[in-house]
Amino acid sequence: MTSASARRRRTTREAALAAAVGQGLLDARSPLIGLLDVDGVLAAVDSLLDAFRGPAPVQHTFAAKACSLVPVLRLLARARMGCEVASPGELELALEAGFPTDRLVFDSPAKTVAELRFALDHGIAVNLDNFQELARVDALLAGRPPAGPIGLRVNPQVGAGAIGAMSTATTTSKFGIALRDEGAVQAVVEAFAARPWLTRLHAHVGSQGCPLPLIAQGVRAAHDLAEHINATLGRRQVTGLDIGGGLPVDFDSDEDRPAYADYVTELRAAVPELFDGRYSLVTEFGRSLLAKNGTIASLVEYTKSAGGRRIAVTHAGAQVATRTVFMPGSWPLRAGVFDAVGRPKQGATETVDIAGPCCFAGDLTAVGRELPAVDPGDIVALYDTGAYYFSTHFAYNSLPRPAVHGYRTDAEGRIRFALVREAQSVRQVVEESGAAHADALVGLLAENSPGRPDEAAV
Repeated sequence: MTSASARRRRTTREAALAAAVGQGLLDARSPLIGLLDVDGVLAAVDSLLDAFRGPAPVQHTFAAKACSLVPVLRLLARARMGCEVASPGELELALEAGFPTDRLVFDSPAKTVAELRFALDHGIAVNLDNFQELARVDALLAGRPPAGPIGLRVNPQVGAGAIGAMSTATTTSKFGIALRDEGAVQAVVEAFAARPWLTRLHAHVGSQGCPLPLIAQGVRAAHDLAEHINATLGRRQVTGLDIGGGLPVDFDSDEDRPAYADYVTELRAAVPELFDGRYSLVTEFGRSLLAKNGTIASLVEYTKSAGGRRIAVTHAGAQVATRTVFMPGSWPLRAGVFDAVGRPKQGATETVDIAGPCCFAGDLTAVGRELPAVDPGDIVALYDTGAYYFSTHFAYNSLPRPAVHGYRTDAEGRIRFALVREAQSVRQVVEESGAAHADALVGLLAENSPGRPDEAAV
């Protein structure tokens, strides 16, 4: 049974694709675009807020890495979200988007002294990754209290999900303090005992490929550690738990599976005390809020056959679908075929590979798919690409970043678009690639090192 939300998602997406063609957003001059369903994003936020309602205060933050576009971040700030950032660039994007500093969480595993100082001075919550970083903060604070909450990230070492690269609670994960290593728990307790301003614990098990019971097991470990610290110190020093994000996404359908309510049900079963109000909670969801609300649309430039295999050559490849191209088994995407005016194609299917524009053989976004016959001038849509895909560009072959448009349906049923990010021009690609310093290396040759003649002029 298809849910009402899945039907709405599909219907609105198809209307947006047709409208993008009709309004000239997708054409021979702009053969690749990203589309973002604004109402779908807001509905995802509402479902998150509803799922966590209860006595425990919760600050939901959006993981900026999942869609690092300022207009998207501003929309989420307007929807009462906070923002989790993991680099100085993401921090600046969040500030530009209008998030107040008391709704930011800084999680980078490689924070510099300058970055830590900025966060400590501006009341930004910080999760520290290791004991060396903790020592840096000691020196920066020099006995004064921080302006915002400070937490310590721990690795509960509960194991990996189906995608190793997305699993952050393995035995040897680079993140946090490994709790099952010898002496680790005692060292954490001593760190809290010596620093009354250390009031949070942070744990994040992973994201795509991690089942809910595994994620809940990691949250359980963090909660139990907080209880152990407070009992050992004889005071309620740990008052907040950052439980990360990581809700996996169903890339096989238009359904929201699992839902946030499913995740909360799992947490209530594994850690019932989590919601009794003793601890304030922080979450860091990203992909699950944006993925299913985004679509990449590309014109089909050519179709051909090789070794009996049909191939459709499009403008969407590794530069916008990096994970899918390089790890297709872990990140498969659904694809749809539309005609030149944006209507879903019908009729007999054929087995086809969907290829991108990058100059290597593996630049394929779908392999061996049964799809309606594809012709030059048609449109191929890659679904569920609202997180990490069109917002996180891979500059292979110096391909320019595509335009991104948000859309809504107005009261008359018409699709309205708003430009989220302009398409990058080829000239901008050139300028970004050092054009202003074109003579720099030739200039070194012109310095005429001893015993070496000048090179021929360029």
